Amino acid sequence: MTIFVFLAALLGSMAIGVPVAFALMFCGVVLMTYMGIFNPQIVAQNMIDGANSFILLAIPFFILAGELMNTGGLSKRIINFAIAFTGHVKGGLGIVAIIAAVIMASLSGSAAADSAALAAILIPMMRDAGYDVPRSAGLVAAGGVVAPVIPPSIAFIIFGVAANVSITQLFIGGLVPGLLMGLGLVAAWMIVARRDKVEVLPKQNWRMRGRETVRAGWALMMPVIILGGIRFGFFTPTEAGAVAAVYALLVGLFVYRELKPRDLYRVVLSAAKTTAAIMFLVSGALVSAWLITSANIPNEIIRMLAPVMDHPTLLLMMIMVLILIVSTSLDLTPTILILTPVLMPIIRQAGIDPVYFGVLFVMNTCIGLLTPPVGVVLNVVSGVARVPMGRVITGVWPFLLAHIIVLFLLVMFPSLVLVPLHWLR
Repeated sequence: MTIFVFLAALLGSMAIGVPVAFALMFCGVVLMTYMGIFNPQIVAQNMIDGANSFILLAIPFFILAGELMNTGGLSKRIINFAIAFTGHVKGGLGIVAIIAAVIMASLSGSAAADSAALAAILIPMMRDAGYDVPRSAGLVAAGGVVAPVIPPSIAFIIFGVAANVSITQLFIGGLVPGLLMGLGLVAAWMIVARRDKVEVLPKQNWRMRGRETVRAGWALMMPVIILGGIRFGFFTPTEAGAVAAVYALLVGLFVYRELKPRDLYRVVLSAAKTTAAIMFLVSGALVSAWLITSANIPNEIIRMLAPVMDHPTLLLMMIMVLILIVSTSLDLTPTILILTPVLMPIIRQAGIDPVYFGVLFVMNTCIGLLTPPVGVVLNVVSGVARVPMGRVITGVWPFLLAHIIVLFLLVMFPSLVLVPLHWLR
């Protein structure tokens, strides 16, 4: 009955249009009332505790770094670098989009920001070269959702806080799956685009490639500094966020000189608005998370799943399907905050590595960013590239399927995540 009350309060409030953060607080209040322990101080205290976390300071810094990166010209130089090496091959601009998406993912960790930057620069080029525009838009969207999987990742930070899992380990664990997502997109693109008759860009000689590499050098050094610093213990993920923001600021202002002092107010304001929305969601989620634990909901679900608890792969398959269904209707952050408190006790009870599960969880929620009816990244690409939403949905399906195949390969073969994770540890 407790599970029914929780789901009815949460889904019912969301169905009538209540914002997710308020819906999370409301379902917590309903659970408290049902359990006879209603106290407004519990709501206030859990909201304060939810936001009062040193680890969460990384979120505004990485968001700010992403804004500075796009405004300061780092994104543009990464794309030019990829064009220099692959723009001349058939289907080369699609490969450029994938390479640029993977590199940019290691800078900002924001799917929406990376997708917007890629769409603004590459889709007009692909349209002029004769590429199928809906398919190109779908590819850019699918490339953008790699960002939360490759570190540094805002999604991993949120999951790590909600699940009490090492964020550093999550960052390390996401490296290989993120690269596999990129390779999956390359395979899918080469299959669907092989019959297109398109113009290719002139092949650049090694001198020109060297010049573009030098121009992109400052941008390419950013992931090396951030990931190397975390891996070798020079700074924590939170401190890495501050380093990334300062690095992007200095490079944009003094090296590339595309970031002007007058732009800083707009950039900081945009980052602050995004941070405020995420932090309010985290605060609201901690109210429902506390009540989920107090109401013993995870143990009720464990009893329901008892027949498959001894079969981790089957259990993971069921959970992945559940997350995929939920993430089609919710954005990435609410999905993580709602499901993590419910699923983590089940994962630990089944003996599944929590870092491995966290990587799969975030991958799954990223796939949800490509699916209607919400499809946040689809909306971003549609708006920036001025391609109707229906056509973007049509073009994204081959790449959405590629991501799903990679996800379930990782479920079937955990060593693809665990072996590199233990080696990099």
